[in-house]
Order: sequence, then structure tokens, then C-alpha cells
Amino acid sequence: MSRVRLAVRRPWRLAAEVTALLVAAVVAFPLYWMVLGALRPAGEIESTEPRPWTASPTLDSFRRVFEQHDFGRYFVNSLVVAGSVVLASALIAFLAATAVTRFRFRFRTTLLIMFLVAQMVPVEALTIPLFFLMRNFGLLNTLGSLILPHIAFSLPFAVWMLRGFVRAVPESLEEAAYLDGASRARFLWRILLPLVLPGLVATSVFSFISAWNDFLFAKSFIISDTSQSTLPMALLVFYKPDEPDWGGVMAASTVMTVPVLVFFVLVQRRLVSGLGGAVKD
Repeated sequence: MSRVRLAVRRPWRLAAEVTALLVAAVVAFPLYWMVLGALRPAGEIESTEPRPWTASPTLDSFRRVFEQHDFGRYFVNSLVVAGSVVLASALIAFLAATAVTRFRFRFRTTLLIMFLVAQMVPVEALTIPLFFLMRNFGLLNTLGSLILPHIAFSLPFAVWMLRGFVRAVPESLEEAAYLDGASRARFLWRILLPLVLPGLVATSVFSFISAWNDFLFAKSFIISDTSQSTLPMALLVFYKPDEPDWGGVMAASTVMTVPVLVFFVLVQRRLVSGLGGAVKD
């Protein structure tokens, strides 16, 4: 009987695996085409008959990217912005999620609804008000004008997601820690934080990608001081309306993608458990 069931299930499993491979191929194809465009010589890039391979790969496009003035500074600026957003949003979201889950206070539900409503507002609708706000605070042409908005936009999602992880930690565990003499701060950092760490990693990935790939805020808030620009702005150097350097664009995009892939590799295990769900009693 079990053999019959296994035989019935195998076609469905095979179909699921084939579908997964097709979806993965569709998702990976733009990345492959980007790397291929970065390795192609100029003649093949401008050809009217593009081919999904190149017979003479070259690193000239990457050479132009790294020889570009201030490209290294743009790279460091992006790391500073993305790293600051990840650390600050993770810390604030963890404390806020703990507060709205473990404590009862007035307007707690209203605060959670405000978090949800803030997540629904399009970023484009707030760019102009944020511009005037940054101008009044004297933050234009600084990395702070990129860090603060991204922290604000990443917090609602992070708080809502971490709230489920904090709620899933049994209250009996907290009571046992207090009976053993642990203070509230020690329980928070030594017990609760390691348990919700997968959720922190999952939210940090979204915060990192959002800050790393940001073009709208970088274009709107960094006006005259190009030394404060980030990597997405560096792509404009290679894109000229009359004669765009598509090889340079693809090479710079490939360089931008590498830190994201490294970040994924470093956190992939905790990311899977974080997306899978919180701890259970």
C-alpha cells in the first residue's frame, strides 16, 4: 500500500521540482544577463543580434568601474548607510516589539495600527516632505539624510514581524528567569534576544537591501556634495543619454550585487528559520 502511495506522489513531487527549477531559472536569468553584459566586449554589447553567451570575455568594463573617480568612496558610503540602518533598526525594533508585546499601556493598539498604516504610505509620496524636513535640520548632502529615513521606513515592518517572535517566547520562561535572580535587562539581552535572533536577521535582510539599493533618497537628498553619494548614484556616471556605457552599467551593477550576496550567505541559516516562524512553547 505504501509503495502505491509513493508511486502516486512521485509525479507530483517531480512536477513541483521541475516548477521550482523553472522559477529559479527565470529569477536567475536577469543576474546571468547582467554578469554576461559586464563581461562582453563593447562590440557584442552594441550588436543588434544579442547572444546568451560570449566567445571573448573581457574585464574592461570592471576596469573602467574601478578606475572611476570616487567609486571606492561611493562603496564605503553605501556600506555605512546600509550597516547603520541594519544595526539601528534592529535594536529599536527589538526594544519596541518587546514593549508592545510584554507591557500593557494606553494606546498600545493605536500605536500598532499606526505602524501598519505607515507601512501602506508610498515612499514617493513622502519624498518631498522629507526633503524639506532634512533641509530644516541641516542634513542635506549628508549620509544622515539617507540613514534616518530608511530607519523610519524599516521600523514598522520590523516591529510587526518581531512582535510575533517575542509573543511566541513563553512567559513561563521569563518568570523562571526572574525566579533565578535574573534582572529584566539580563533576561532581555541574554535570553530573549537569542530566541528572537532569527526574526532580527530576517528583518535585517530587508532593511539592508532597501538601504543598499536606494536611489530615490540618494538622488533627492544628496544634491551638490558628490562625496556623500552612494553606489546607485555611481551608475549615473556610466549612463549618458547620447552614449551610454552599458558595459560599465552592468559591471557596476554586478559589483553592487556582490555585498548583497555575501550578506545572504552569512545569514542564510538564520534567515530560513526566521522566515519559517518563531519559537514555540
